[in-house]
Amino acid sequence: MAGNPRNGRPYRRMVAELKAKGLPCWICGHPINPRLDTRHRLSFTLDHVLPVSKRPDLLLDRANARPAHRACNSSKGNRTAPRPQQRASRRW
Repeated sequence: MAGNPRNGRPYRRMVAELKAKGLPCWICGHPINPRLDTRHRLSFTLDHVLPVSKRPDLLLDRANARPAHRACNSSKGNRTAPRPQQRASRRW
């Protein structure tokens, strides 16, 4: 029985390479502090444009990987596109 592929060396290497580039969060556009603890809501996570739950074959595809904040990644869930920013309405 195979283990979790996200614990493997190829996946960890892909995460480290993307994190080292210092790119902003692809969902909100704000910078990601690489020194934050991994449990912090604004820490770096690797997000898949096409979710692994729907396309497990793309887990190690670098073209499908994007940098994201943990909170942004969690709010996106397994959707293929980030949720649009909600704007407050002036109509009451």
